[in-house]
Amino acid sequence: MMAELLLDANIRGWVFLPIVTITFLVGILRHYISIILSSQKKVEILQLQDSQVMIRSRLLRENGKYLPKQSFLMRRHWFNNEETGYFKVQKRNATSQNPMTDPSFMTDMLKGNVTNVLPMIVIGGWINWMFSGFLTTKVPFPLTLRFKPMLQRGVELSYLDAAWVSSASWYFLNVFGLRSIYTLVLGENNAADQSKHMQEQMSGAAMAMPPDPKAAFKAEWEALEIADHQWALAWTEGELPPTLKSGHNFADESMQFPLTAG
Repeated sequence: MMAELLLDANIRGWVFLPIVTITFLVGILRHYISIILSSQKKVEILQLQDSQVMIRSRLLRENGKYLPKQSFLMRRHWFNNEETGYFKVQKRNATSQNPMTDPSFMTDMLKGNVTNVLPMIVIGGWINWMFSGFLTTKVPFPLTLRFKPMLQRGVELSYLDAAWVSSASWYFLNVFGLRSIYTLVLGENNAADQSKHMQEQMSGAAMAMPPDPKAAFKAEWEALEIADHQWALAWTEGELPPTLKSGHNFADESMQFPLTAG
């Protein structure tokens, strides 16, 4: 059985709260530095239009079964008609631009590293050196031994309960756990939320068009052309209550019995 530990009350004032305060203030500082260093990105109207059309076409292929067949065919006709269809009429040239040779792309990458990666490394290393070897708190529920490397970084004690949290791990928990406080103080779209930046890096290219729009249009045209419409709501009328199937007008009935106060 693992021995029960009692933390010194001074740890709260000299380790626990300082780490929370430093992490919060660094997030606030990162937010305003990102605003100062941010640059207006030039948005190509045609590229944005093409990306939205590709998304609409994909949604039509995936969710067209919830539309009547006539509505599905009308939408497919707008995309795939040989004479007036969007994928046939629009002509786009292939853009073979290498993003690594774009000065604005490299500048934005450098700004992102300065405002996001560098502060985390510097502050995390300083906290790991300044508050090394401290236990800050204990989670109020039992944990398995698999959580020890995540919650007890810098404190290598095999007999220590996995529910204890070291100072270094407490810092990283605050980095990703203060997003609600940042939203409350700075607003919804703030630059202090570290997890939001990671999500943007993972899904940043979701709205971007491929380098060859002509090939992308052709592939989407073929996928939409062979899409088979199977109406998913064909049998729903048989499952409706009799009053709804007979076309019962509830609006007229409600007008006969107006609501009265008291």
